[in-house]
Amino acid sequence: MVKKGSWVQIHKIVLDKGERAPSVPEDTLEVPLEMWVKGFLEEDSEIGEQVKIKTLVGRIEDGILIKASPTFKHNYGDFVPEILEIGQIINSFLSGDDTNG
Repeated sequence: MVKKGSWVQIHKIVLDKGERAPSVPEDTLEVPLEMWVKGFLEEDSEIGEQVKIKTLVGRIEDGILIKASPTFKHNYGDFVPEILEIGQIINSFLSGDDTNG
């Protein structure tokens, strides 16, 4: 049981594949438009049930409850040493110290 007020994630089909705009690429026409949204659960529910949530901006959304206490799992990729070097050069330039450039 996931309690009312818990931070959760839902999934919803916004448009079925037959409802997509004809101007989208052909491979896009073959799949539905899906949405995943995080928010606060409006009522006690179980994973897999149709639920309503309230997002951080106060919007009410409905969908299938897929996760309780979801985390952010994105990052900005692997370390790139050249970007670090560029940052040092720019900082030196902006501070008036041209010993790195």
